[in-house]
Amino acid sequence: MENNQQVSRTSTYHKQTKGPQKNKPTALKRTLLKMIGILGLIGFLAGLTGMALFVNYARQAPILDEKKLEGIKSSDLYDINNEVFYTLGSMKREVASSENIPIELKNAIISIEDKRFEKHIGVDPIRIFGALLSNITGSSSGLQGGSTLTQQLIKLSFFDTSAANQTVERKAQEAWMSVRLEREKSKDQIITYYINKVYMSNGVYGMKTAAKYYYDKSLDELSLAQTALFAGLPQAPSEYDPYINPEGAKRRRDLVLQQMYEDKVISKKDYQKAVDEPIDKDLIKHSDNSKEQQIVDNYVSEVIKEVKQKTDRDIYSEGLDVYTNIDLEAQEQLYNIVNTNEYIDFTNDDLQVAITVLDPNNGNIVSQIGNRKAPEDAQLTQNLATSDARDFASAMKPLNDYAPAIEYLNYSTGKIIVDEPYQYPGTDIDLMNYDNRYRGALTMREALIDSRNVPAAKTIREVGFDNVTKFQKKLNIYNENIGVVDSSAIHQEISSLKMAAAYAAFANGGKYYQPSYVNRIVFNDGSEEMYEDKGTRVMKDSTSYMITDMLKDVINRGTGRNAQIYGIYQAGKTGTSNYDEADEDKIKGDGVPNISFVGYTKEYVIAVWIGYEDFFQAIPESEQGIAMAIYRNMMSYLMNNVQSSDWDMPDSVVKYGSELFVKGHTWTQPTTPSYSSEPSYTPSSSKEKPESSVESEEKSSESEKDSSESSEEKPESSIESEEKPDSSEEKPQSSEQPPASSEEPAPSTEKPAETQPSSEEKPADAAKADGSNQDDKD
Repeated sequence: MENNQQVSRTSTYHKQTKGPQKNKPTALKRTLLKMIGILGLIGFLAGLTGMALFVNYARQAPILDEKKLEGIKSSDLYDINNEVFYTLGSMKREVASSENIPIELKNAIISIEDKRFEKHIGVDPIRIFGALLSNITGSSSGLQGGSTLTQQLIKLSFFDTSAANQTVERKAQEAWMSVRLEREKSKDQIITYYINKVYMSNGVYGMKTAAKYYYDKSLDELSLAQTALFAGLPQAPSEYDPYINPEGAKRRRDLVLQQMYEDKVISKKDYQKAVDEPIDKDLIKHSDNSKEQQIVDNYVSEVIKEVKQKTDRDIYSEGLDVYTNIDLEAQEQLYNIVNTNEYIDFTNDDLQVAITVLDPNNGNIVSQIGNRKAPEDAQLTQNLATSDARDFASAMKPLNDYAPAIEYLNYSTGKIIVDEPYQYPGTDIDLMNYDNRYRGALTMREALIDSRNVPAAKTIREVGFDNVTKFQKKLNIYNENIGVVDSSAIHQEISSLKMAAAYAAFANGGKYYQPSYVNRIVFNDGSEEMYEDKGTRVMKDSTSYMITDMLKDVINRGTGRNAQIYGIYQAGKTGTSNYDEADEDKIKGDGVPNISFVGYTKEYVIAVWIGYEDFFQAIPESEQGIAMAIYRNMMSYLMNNVQSSDWDMPDSVVKYGSELFVKGHTWTQPTTPSYSSEPSYTPSSSKEKPESSVESEEKSSESEKDSSESSEEKPESSIESEEKPDSSEEKPQSSEQPPASSEEPAPSTEKPAETQPSSEEKPADAAKADGSNQDDKD
């Protein structure tokens, strides 16, 4: 027994000695415990930091304003008389009360947008974790994201919805405001706000308005399928628009129905019936483009772009009051001139136009048309007036050649330039004029009046490409892709908008104003922003005045005679381009690809381009007078109740005879312009000279006679008396022009003043330095 007790004690002892050895922490365990402790401390500190940051963000959150929850105000566009002429967004928005919203619609929204809507407090950690897991695994299938229905309502009501603004600060503020909203409003009130707030595509906000727009029904008259479509539409309105993308709309609708079935809020029978319903059942076909909308369509599309550019706001959803520069009556007049045969006899609907009317004294765009004969169901169509796709040809000569020559070289209008056989440097191809002839020694004035190509090409070389580039950049007409090349002397692809803004500097004495559609924006919170360009001087007043004086003669006795308006002081330049000889096989018909005219008074600038969208569809001779006819009819309308006045000669200009000089630079240039009354050079291949050239030379003789007057510098008063009419009865422009009348028809069979050479008389194309061959025709 004694032995047994001893064994037992020994056994007990061994057990006791083994126990402490088993529980003793190892070095590895101690290290792990330390790491856990450190991580816990870091997590605790990070939590405190995150909480402090969240509190700071929350303190800066906007105030919960019930007016903003109730719905987005549409954006109104105002004309120059501060009257609304167009509404973008919820123009027919109707608010539904909670009792008039079917439970079926609420169930559909909850099923697809926020299944735990009735359970969470405004934010849903479970939902956030599920969305995160779905994003990682890529298994979301277009279902719910991390934001609750309440958070979506807060975002739509108080914040910018662009992706760039989805910051941590914004998300924190959304979450905080959502929790606060859930405390102040019931679940039913929140979902009612949401139903009345969401964008439903096609400028419609709110589901009650959408029911009327899409189906001409009230909400309780919608079928289950239509209800499901409405519940799914707000996630991506354009993508699920049943008019634009019926397939996408059906997929989204059927997904909503599937979620409703899985949530057991509809039966299997109801689900199948709704899925089988055609997506276009009862869908109303709209013809939204009334004539009033078509009239301003191009202008509105540019307003939308400018608002986005200036504010980065969504004009469709942010309730802006946008004050534009449109003269609605002038816009309607311009629309009627180019879309009816009341003023001009258009022979077809395919001829396109690009026209900008601008106030040269502030850059305001008064009216604009960039697409005639647009389809009735078209909306926000292409605007050719802002496109650089077509050529303004010789209308570029004042900008690229003669204005820089006056600005940088102090050339006079009597500067002698020889019109003679000429080749672009580095080529062996002759540059020709529109009549296939050379007229010898000409004044700069006469070279511009008769739109001679060779003097223009020589002048741009004399000025230098660097100077021309500098001049172009100041006027915002520099083309970065092409730069300035030899052929820039006689043509350039540019928009009607840019041409109007550049010529405005001639009209106003040398300042450039950034062209603008919008002058003021009032934001949804009552704040406002004014937009006014003070103007930048881009040329000397001597340059603008001397160019204007020559361009007055272009209309009085040059290539722009068909633009004459009795009683109106105006200046302008024609432009007509030719096809490249290498493209002869592609040309459809006999004619030219581009016709343009840019003209101005002290009050308005009008830049006109005409042509076909198909570049190789030629403008026939019978249609080549249309550009000037458009200008003449529109300027007659604009100046109808305006007292026209001539430009005052600045002190920086002096006059000798009929020519103008930059003051202080008269000694370097002849005071008596001289040029041959017969061509000095005639290509052996040229035909009989067109009548228009003969007329130009006869008028040149008269100019030569005038210029033989005393070359002594006259007092300013004498200069002014020479330029201005002696009596109020004497009117500017040729006495041969018809009386001014905005009703005067300008048939499309009217030819421009200059006789166009036949296809056999086309000059040999000169090689363009930018890779193509082209002469200017006028």
